[in-house]
Amino acid sequence: MSNKASPRPEPAAQEHVPLKARNVAFDWAGTPLHWVPGDPSTTHTINVLHLLLPAGERWFVHVYKQALPLIRDARLREDVLGFIGQEAMHSQAHDGVLPHLRAQGLDPEPYTAQVDWFFEKLLGDRTLPPGRARQWWLRERIALIAAIEHYTAFLGDWVLNAEALDAKGADPVMLDLLRWHGAEEVEHRSVAYELFLHVDGGYRRRARTWALAFGALVFMWQRGMRFFMENDPTLRDGKASAKDFWRGGREGVLPEPAAMLRSIPQYLSPSYHPSHYGSTAQAAAYLARSPAAVAAEAGSPGGA
Repeated sequence: MSNKASPRPEPAAQEHVPLKARNVAFDWAGTPLHWVPGDPSTTHTINVLHLLLPAGERWFVHVYKQALPLIRDARLREDVLGFIGQEAMHSQAHDGVLPHLRAQGLDPEPYTAQVDWFFEKLLGDRTLPPGRARQWWLRERIALIAAIEHYTAFLGDWVLNAEALDAKGADPVMLDLLRWHGAEEVEHRSVAYELFLHVDGGYRRRARTWALAFGALVFMWQRGMRFFMENDPTLRDGKASAKDFWRGGREGVLPEPAAMLRSIPQYLSPSYHPSHYGSTAQAAAYLARSPAAVAAEAGSPGGA
């Protein structure tokens, strides 16, 4: 299969919006450890985001700052700068949950240390000679980010529509964090892929880095679920199980595994473009009413 760029896929019409970072803040004082009432498994499955995202999104920002000199399109450069600002804010917001977890007796550091190693060492800068080798590693990481962003946009679209979490009485501040973040993932869902097309766009690289990203996400997520369940101070012999994950998908409090599997051929399709999945209008509507985003717009950050 050729690694040459395939014909450029067409984005959905009227999907482009200017991107801006929203300086949000959240008050966790009233958020319980099991913020989905009576469902520690669902709570901790989603809590893995707080362990993965801070380091991952710092890595996104680091790589994209290196990519800026490669961008020859003014609008794409503006979008990448907006993406960098939003991802930096996402990292800070999820980092802010970690002291709350520690205060409730669940220290995430043993797991976050592994995540930091993964992004900073395994996927970090390498001592490579200037020229082709260094450019290859930068393009490889740009492609990895495009694949990861396919799944962050998938999760963002899911959580914006996860009414079962509201019905189950999930903590409103945590839901606002997840939906504010999810809405921005939907809002900027095309940027990482557009940057990949701009600097490379090769199909073999797209498929290879998708496989690496998907495998790493599944591996790290299940390790994070096991870590939370085994270290939750309120659980006796807590264990993560595939049965609970499938149950959460059926109930709508977690993404359906079948929907996650359907997302694979979407990304691998030659005609794939992120703008065809998710709704920018829905994302904008949530950002217009998000308590944290509204407070940030008013200049007085605060949680729901």
